[in-house]
Amino acid sequence: MKKRTILSMEQALSMPYATLRFAQLGWRVIRIESTPAGDGLPGDPNRYIGGKVLDDDRRSYFIAPNVGKEAIALNLKDPQGQALLRRIIQALDVDVFCCNTVPRRYAQLGIDYDTLRAAKPDLIWAGISALGPDYPDAPGYDPVLQAMAGYMELTGDAAGPPTLAGVPLIDLKAGDEVYANVMLALLERAESGQGRRIDVSMLQAATSWLITTLPLLDFDCDPGEITRCGNEHRKFIPTNVYPTADGFIYVAIGSDVQWKRLTELSRFASIATPERATNEGRHREREAIHHDLAAVTRRYPTTELTADFRTATIPHAPIHDIPAVRDMEAVHRRLTTTTFPDGRTIHMQPMAVDLPEARTALNPPPRYGQDTLRVLREAGVEDAACETLRAQGVIA
Repeated sequence: MKKRTILSMEQALSMPYATLRFAQLGWRVIRIESTPAGDGLPGDPNRYIGGKVLDDDRRSYFIAPNVGKEAIALNLKDPQGQALLRRIIQALDVDVFCCNTVPRRYAQLGIDYDTLRAAKPDLIWAGISALGPDYPDAPGYDPVLQAMAGYMELTGDAAGPPTLAGVPLIDLKAGDEVYANVMLALLERAESGQGRRIDVSMLQAATSWLITTLPLLDFDCDPGEITRCGNEHRKFIPTNVYPTADGFIYVAIGSDVQWKRLTELSRFASIATPERATNEGRHREREAIHHDLAAVTRRYPTTELTADFRTATIPHAPIHDIPAVRDMEAVHRRLTTTTFPDGRTIHMQPMAVDLPEARTALNPPPRYGQDTLRVLREAGVEDAACETLRAQGVIA
C-alpha cells in the first residue's frame, strides 16, 4: 500500500481519531494548530486536558488520539499563513486535507475546498462539522449531538433521565466516516485522477445508526419501543443484566432455541412454562421473567453461572470494568503502544482491525509546533524567512 500524506487542521477528538487511523497505517499525518492568540493556551485545547503525564501541552486526554503525528502551528487568519498552507500542500504532495472547524470559517481561513483544490487539483478534502455545511455556525460537541440525535433518549433506565453513552460515540462515528470515505476517494482518484470534497455531518452520521428505532415510526410503533429500556433488549426476551451472588452477569436470549437450552439447565428449569416457549409469549410476561430469572441468578456466583451458560451455548458475559477489558487475552495482545522519552511504555486501545502493514507502536504525540520549522524547510522556506514569519506571528 502506498504511503499517503495527510494534512489536518484538527482539534478535540473526532478528526484526530480519524487521522490516527491513517497514522496507524504508517501514513504521514501533519496536524495544524493555530498560533498563540494571547487569550489562552496555544493550539488544541485537548492538549491541556487530563493529568500531566508528559508535558504541560501533552496531557493524558491528548495522548492516545495523537500518537504517530507531526505538529505545526500556522496563523491561517493571515494571508501569509494561508500561502504557506498552499505551499506545503504542493511541495509535500499532500493527498488529503482534513479539518473539523465550523464551516463558516472555511473561506475565512483559506481552507475551503475550492481554494485548496486550486493549489492541488487532485486533493481530497474532508471536513467534520455538527450538521454539515448547510448549518455553518453549529458547533460539533459529542454530548450535544448525543442529545440531538436521540441517543440520550434511548439510553438509560426507563424510569430515569436521558443518559449519555459512556464513550463519545458520535465523535468516533464521524472519525470513522472520514476514514472510510477518504479511502473510497483515494480508490476513485486512482481511476479518475480527480479529487473530491467530503463533508461529514455528525448528526447525519449519528442518525444513520438509528436503524432499529427510527423506521419504527412508520410502523405505528408503541412509544415504549423508541425510548429508554435500561439494559433490556426491546424485542428479545429475556435479555438483561442480572444480579449474581458476587456481582452481575449479562444474559442475551436471542431465539426460542436458546430459551429451551436455558430452561433445560437444572438451575433454570423452574422458570419454564408453555406460554414462555416463544418470544411472543415471553414478551407478554417480560417483567415476570426478569424477576424469575434474577431470583435464580442472585443465588450463585458469576463463575458458576458462566460455566452453565457456556455449556448450554447461551450468549452471556460478566460485566467487565476497564482494567478487566485490558487484561482480556483477546484484547491485551493487540494493544497499541507508545514509548515516552523517559522509557515508559504506554498501552492504548487496539486497532479496529488487524492489518499486516499497520504500526501498533507509534511515536509519542508531538509537542505544540515542534515540527513547524522542519516542515517549512521541507517545503522550501529558508531559515531567514522562517525567522521573519515567526517574528510576525505567522508561525509558531
